[in-house]
Amino acid sequence: MPDPADLQRDLRAAGVRAGAPVVAYDDADGSVAARAWWLLRWAGHDEVAVLDGGYAAWTAEGRPVSTEEPNPEPGDLTVRPGAMPVLDADEAAALARDGLLLDARASQRYTGETEPVDPRPGHIPGAVNAPFPAHTDDNGRWRAPEELAARFAELGLRPGEPVGAYCGSGVTASSVVLALELAGHPGAGLYAGSWSHWSRDPQRPAATGPLPG
Repeated sequence: MPDPADLQRDLRAAGVRAGAPVVAYDDADGSVAARAWWLLRWAGHDEVAVLDGGYAAWTAEGRPVSTEEPNPEPGDLTVRPGAMPVLDADEAAALARDGLLLDARASQRYTGETEPVDPRPGHIPGAVNAPFPAHTDDNGRWRAPEELAARFAELGLRPGEPVGAYCGSGVTASSVVLALELAGHPGAGLYAGSWSHWSRDPQRPAATGPLPG
Protein backbone atom coordinates (compact mmCIF):
# COMPACT_ATOMS: atom_id res chain seq x y z
CA MET A 1 0.00 0.00 0.00
CA PRO A 2 1.30 3.50 -0.77
CA ASP A 3 2.06 5.97 1.96
CA PRO A 4 -1.00 8.29 2.14
CA ALA A 5 1.16 11.42 2.08
CA ASP A 6 3.01 10.22 -1.02
CA LEU A 7 -0.25 9.26 -2.72
CA GLN A 8 -1.77 12.66 -1.95
CA ARG A 9 1.28 14.42 -3.37
CA ASP A 10 1.16 12.38 -6.58
CA LEU A 11 -2.59 12.76 -7.04
CA ARG A 12 -2.42 16.50 -6.53
CA ALA A 13 0.45 16.70 -9.03
CA ALA A 14 -1.80 14.90 -11.52
CA GLY A 15 -4.49 17.53 -10.97
CA VAL A 16 -6.95 15.45 -8.95
CA ARG A 17 -9.42 17.72 -7.20
CA ALA A 18 -11.95 16.98 -4.50
CA GLY A 19 -15.38 16.40 -6.02
CA ALA A 20 -14.11 16.38 -9.61
CA PRO A 21 -14.64 13.16 -11.62
CA VAL A 22 -11.63 11.01 -12.51
CA VAL A 23 -11.55 8.44 -15.32
CA ALA A 24 -8.80 5.81 -15.31
CA TYR A 25 -7.69 3.80 -18.32
CA ASP A 26 -4.75 1.71 -19.48
CA ASP A 27 -3.56 0.16 -22.71
CA ALA A 28 -3.40 -3.43 -21.49
CA ASP A 29 -5.94 -5.68 -19.77
CA GLY A 30 -7.70 -3.09 -17.62
CA SER A 31 -6.15 -4.25 -14.36
CA VAL A 32 -3.94 -1.19 -13.95
CA ALA A 33 -6.92 1.11 -14.48
CA ALA A 34 -8.86 -0.96 -11.94
CA ARG A 35 -6.01 -0.56 -9.47
CA ALA A 36 -6.10 3.21 -9.99
CA TRP A 37 -9.88 3.12 -9.44
CA TRP A 38 -9.42 1.16 -6.23
CA LEU A 39 -6.65 3.40 -4.89
CA LEU A 40 -8.68 6.54 -5.50
CA ARG A 41 -11.71 4.99 -3.84
CA TRP A 42 -9.58 3.82 -0.92
CA ALA A 43 -8.22 7.36 -0.62
CA GLY A 44 -11.74 8.71 -0.19
CA HIS A 45 -12.42 9.99 -3.72
CA ASP A 46 -15.87 8.80 -4.77
CA GLU A 47 -16.10 10.19 -8.30
CA VAL A 48 -13.99 7.58 -10.08
CA ALA A 49 -14.74 5.56 -13.21
CA VAL A 50 -12.85 3.18 -15.49
CA LEU A 51 -12.94 3.69 -19.26
CA ASP A 52 -14.67 0.60 -20.64
CA GLY A 53 -12.30 -1.13 -23.06
CA GLY A 54 -9.45 1.22 -22.24
CA TYR A 55 -7.24 2.98 -24.75
CA ALA A 56 -7.80 0.25 -27.35
CA ALA A 57 -11.54 0.87 -27.41
CA TRP A 58 -11.01 4.64 -27.49
CA THR A 59 -8.77 4.48 -30.55
CA ALA A 60 -10.88 1.80 -32.25
CA GLU A 61 -13.79 4.23 -32.17
CA GLY A 62 -11.67 6.87 -33.91
CA ARG A 63 -11.64 9.21 -30.95
CA PRO A 64 -8.98 11.93 -30.74
CA VAL A 65 -5.58 11.24 -29.20
CA SER A 66 -2.68 13.49 -28.29
CA THR A 67 1.08 13.09 -27.93
CA GLU A 68 1.45 16.23 -25.82
CA GLU A 69 2.35 15.81 -22.18
CA PRO A 70 -0.29 17.59 -20.08
CA ASN A 71 0.58 20.15 -17.46
CA PRO A 72 -2.46 20.16 -15.16
CA GLU A 73 -3.23 22.71 -12.52
CA PRO A 74 -2.32 21.26 -9.11
CA GLY A 75 -5.18 19.44 -7.44
CA ASP A 76 -6.44 19.79 -3.90
CA LEU A 77 -7.53 16.26 -3.00
CA THR A 78 -7.03 15.35 0.65
CA VAL A 79 -6.36 11.64 0.97
CA ARG A 80 -8.44 10.02 3.67
CA PRO A 81 -7.44 6.35 3.55
CA GLY A 82 -9.76 3.54 4.51
CA ALA A 83 -12.82 4.11 2.35
CA MET A 84 -12.31 0.65 0.81
CA PRO A 85 -11.73 -2.36 3.08
CA VAL A 86 -8.20 -3.75 3.21
CA LEU A 87 -7.59 -7.25 4.54
CA ASP A 88 -4.54 -8.45 6.43
CA ALA A 89 -3.38 -12.07 6.28
CA ASP A 90 -5.46 -13.21 9.25
CA GLU A 91 -8.58 -11.55 7.85
CA ALA A 92 -7.98 -13.14 4.45
CA ALA A 93 -7.64 -16.57 6.07
CA ALA A 94 -10.85 -16.04 8.03
CA LEU A 95 -12.69 -14.94 4.90
CA ALA A 96 -11.53 -18.04 3.03
CA ARG A 97 -12.92 -20.11 5.88
CA ASP A 98 -16.14 -18.27 6.73
CA GLY A 99 -17.02 -16.28 3.59
CA LEU A 100 -15.64 -16.22 0.05
CA LEU A 101 -12.07 -15.32 -0.83
CA LEU A 102 -11.37 -15.08 -4.57
CA ASP A 103 -7.93 -15.67 -6.07
CA ALA A 104 -7.56 -13.52 -9.19
CA ARG A 105 -4.45 -15.26 -10.54
CA ALA A 106 -4.23 -17.66 -13.47
CA SER A 107 -5.31 -21.21 -12.69
CA GLN A 108 -1.75 -22.55 -13.05
CA ARG A 109 -0.56 -20.30 -10.24
CA TYR A 110 -3.61 -21.08 -8.12
CA THR A 111 -3.07 -24.85 -8.38
CA GLY A 112 0.66 -24.51 -7.81
CA GLU A 113 1.66 -25.91 -11.21
CA THR A 114 3.83 -22.84 -11.69
CA GLU A 115 5.02 -19.91 -9.62
CA PRO A 116 7.16 -17.43 -11.55
CA VAL A 117 7.42 -14.73 -8.89
CA ASP A 118 6.91 -15.77 -5.28
CA PRO A 119 8.84 -18.15 -3.01
CA ARG A 120 6.13 -20.80 -2.71
CA PRO A 121 3.48 -22.09 -5.13
CA GLY A 122 -0.18 -22.65 -4.37
CA HIS A 123 -3.01 -20.64 -2.87
CA ILE A 124 -4.56 -19.63 0.44
CA PRO A 125 -6.47 -22.66 1.76
CA GLY A 126 -10.17 -22.32 1.02
CA ALA A 127 -9.78 -19.58 -1.59
CA VAL A 128 -11.65 -19.99 -4.88
CA ASN A 129 -9.95 -19.33 -8.21
CA ALA A 130 -11.47 -16.44 -10.19
CA PRO A 131 -8.95 -15.39 -12.88
CA PHE A 132 -9.47 -11.69 -13.50
CA PRO A 133 -9.50 -11.77 -17.35
CA ALA A 134 -12.84 -13.62 -17.26
CA HIS A 135 -14.57 -10.42 -16.16
CA THR A 136 -14.03 -8.75 -19.54
CA ASP A 137 -14.91 -9.89 -23.05
CA ASP A 138 -12.59 -10.51 -25.99
CA ASN A 139 -12.51 -6.78 -26.72
CA GLY A 140 -11.49 -5.88 -23.20
CA ARG A 141 -14.88 -4.47 -22.27
CA TRP A 142 -16.48 -5.27 -18.95
CA ARG A 143 -19.12 -7.95 -19.05
CA ALA A 144 -22.71 -6.96 -18.28
CA PRO A 145 -23.61 -6.78 -14.58
CA GLU A 146 -25.95 -9.75 -14.88
CA GLU A 147 -23.19 -11.85 -16.47
CA LEU A 148 -20.80 -10.91 -13.68
CA ALA A 149 -23.43 -11.64 -11.04
CA ALA A 150 -24.02 -15.08 -12.56
CA ARG A 151 -20.30 -15.80 -12.63
CA PHE A 152 -19.84 -14.91 -8.97
CA ALA A 153 -22.88 -16.98 -8.05
CA GLU A 154 -21.29 -19.94 -9.85
CA LEU A 155 -18.16 -19.35 -7.79
CA GLY A 156 -20.25 -19.71 -4.64
CA LEU A 157 -21.08 -16.14 -3.67
CA ARG A 158 -24.37 -15.86 -1.83
CA PRO A 159 -26.32 -12.60 -1.34
CA GLY A 160 -24.96 -10.67 1.62
CA GLU A 161 -21.99 -13.00 2.11
CA PRO A 162 -18.66 -11.31 2.94
CA VAL A 163 -16.28 -11.50 0.01
CA GLY A 164 -12.74 -10.44 -0.76
CA ALA A 165 -10.01 -10.91 -3.34
CA TYR A 166 -6.27 -11.31 -3.66
CA CYS A 167 -3.78 -12.00 -6.44
CA GLY A 168 0.01 -11.91 -6.59
CA SER A 169 0.65 -8.37 -5.41
CA GLY A 170 -2.75 -6.70 -5.04
CA VAL A 171 -3.04 -5.21 -8.54
CA THR A 172 -5.18 -7.58 -10.59
CA ALA A 173 -7.35 -8.38 -7.55
CA SER A 174 -8.50 -4.76 -7.75
CA SER A 175 -10.28 -5.64 -11.00
CA VAL A 176 -12.13 -8.44 -9.17
CA VAL A 177 -13.25 -5.92 -6.55
CA LEU A 178 -14.48 -3.67 -9.37
CA ALA A 179 -16.25 -6.58 -11.08
CA LEU A 180 -17.94 -7.45 -7.79
CA GLU A 181 -19.17 -3.87 -7.47
CA LEU A 182 -20.53 -3.94 -11.03
CA ALA A 183 -22.28 -7.20 -10.16
CA GLY A 184 -24.02 -5.64 -7.17
CA HIS A 185 -21.59 -6.66 -4.43
CA PRO A 186 -19.91 -3.40 -3.35
CA GLY A 187 -17.36 -3.13 -0.57
CA ALA A 188 -15.40 -6.32 -1.20
CA GLY A 189 -12.19 -6.56 0.77
CA LEU A 190 -8.76 -6.53 -0.86
CA TYR A 191 -5.83 -8.44 0.60
CA ALA A 192 -3.27 -5.89 -0.51
CA GLY A 193 -0.22 -7.98 0.33
CA SER A 194 -1.75 -10.91 -1.55
CA TRP A 195 0.21 -14.08 -2.33
CA SER A 196 3.57 -12.29 -2.28
CA HIS A 197 2.99 -11.41 1.37
CA TRP A 198 1.34 -14.70 2.37
CA SER A 199 3.92 -16.98 0.73
CA ARG A 200 6.87 -15.29 2.45
CA ASP A 201 5.63 -16.39 5.87
CA PRO A 202 6.62 -20.05 6.41
CA GLN A 203 3.98 -20.33 9.13
CA ARG A 204 1.21 -19.72 6.61
CA PRO A 205 -0.14 -22.84 4.88
CA ALA A 206 -0.19 -23.16 1.10
CA ALA A 207 -2.75 -25.35 -0.65
CA THR A 208 -2.12 -26.83 -4.10
CA GLY A 209 -4.31 -28.43 -6.72
CA PRO A 210 -7.89 -27.47 -7.56
CA LEU A 211 -10.36 -26.56 -4.85
CA PRO A 212 -11.94 -29.76 -3.50
CA GLY A 213 -15.45 -30.38 -4.80
